[in-house]
Amino acid sequence: MSGNHKTVSLSKMSIGQKGRIRDFIVESDDCERIEEMGVTPGEYVEVVRYAPLGDPIEIKIRGYHLSLRKEEARLITVEVIP
Repeated sequence: MSGNHKTVSLSKMSIGQKGRIRDFIVESDDCERIEEMGVTPGEYVEVVRYAPLGDPIEIKIRGYHLSLRKEEARLITVEVIP
């Protein structure tokens, strides 16, 4: 991965924005559960939509759609693809 790309929290990405999962900010039971759903470092992710009040966030990863709570998305760092 190139150092030229901006790294942000998944919760800060815009609709339609794509990136590659870098890591989890902290290790927790939530992180383990998220990884079991296929959200793992190296996978590409796209933000599909936010619920009307901003929570949950719908993402596309591994060819399927997944909803994450905003607090879960805050735990995930993503290298944004321009």
